[in-house]
Amino acid sequence: MTLTDHDVAIDVRPLSGWTGAEIHGVDLSQPLDDHTVAEIRQALLQWKVVFFRDQHIDHAQQIRFGGQFGDVTPGHPYEGDAAPPGFPQIHTVSPKAYDERYGRRYQKQFGVNGPGWHADVTPLINPPSHSILRAESVPAFGGDTQFTNVAAAYLGLPEPLRAFIDGLRAEHRFGASYDADRSNERIGEWVRTKPLASIHPVVRVHPESGERVIYVNPGFTTRILDLDPRQSRHILDLLFEQIDRPEYTVRFKWENGSVAFWDNRAALHLAPRDVEHLATDRVLHRITLVGDTPVGPDGAPSESIAGEPFLAAN
Repeated sequence: MTLTDHDVAIDVRPLSGWTGAEIHGVDLSQPLDDHTVAEIRQALLQWKVVFFRDQHIDHAQQIRFGGQFGDVTPGHPYEGDAAPPGFPQIHTVSPKAYDERYGRRYQKQFGVNGPGWHADVTPLINPPSHSILRAESVPAFGGDTQFTNVAAAYLGLPEPLRAFIDGLRAEHRFGASYDADRSNERIGEWVRTKPLASIHPVVRVHPESGERVIYVNPGFTTRILDLDPRQSRHILDLLFEQIDRPEYTVRFKWENGSVAFWDNRAALHLAPRDVEHLATDRVLHRITLVGDTPVGPDGAPSESIAGEPFLAAN
């Protein structure tokens, strides 16, 4: 494509062999031209997550930026009344926001699946296509987020195993790693009274790149269908170990004004656990974009168990 006088060549700097790139030369506070949007899209397809530095934007500017890549959803299916006034699209990630959202001091715990690698809200029938997270206030040390490329992780499996998992389907359920039945927190009540669950292919075909990706995650996947519980546990553990392999991951150190933009269909992320004991505040704001229904290698789409499609915010 020939650049016009208004087009600016952006600078994409990969951070690892498979995953993550920093993008320089873009001002997210301003509307982007078509060429820049296309270049960012291409970087996302290749690196699965891209990062921007020194972008001190507000809620409205973040929503406008995301809207250039798709329709922006509400902040979360279980958002409650914790969204910033006038910005239902914003999901704030901070200890205070969690207190307000879930009703009391809420601490994420490791579940039966181990560390909480996840893509955002995969129990939905149409999980968000992308997520955009910006840092308002972060500590001077600690609090890094990790990302892993599940398309590369799929390719790293031996061919007979790829052929086997291509035909499997799995249940994703909100609260999979959370003891909702015994919880008296607000999140427990929501999970009990407003269940959210879907059956997705274990291997998803990416709708843009055509890549096959491992589409299970420790945060939300409960079981593989048509296997007995022990077999399901073994296969899930094998796949969770695969997505956790260091060569497929990148670790991002946040600074105030940093923005992470990832393809929620091809990347998982892992929230930090090394700042909970520190007397420091960590405030980030996330938006997500409307996604499509996953499809497996056999062409069969996902099936909803409970919950409605997650569409654009009003």
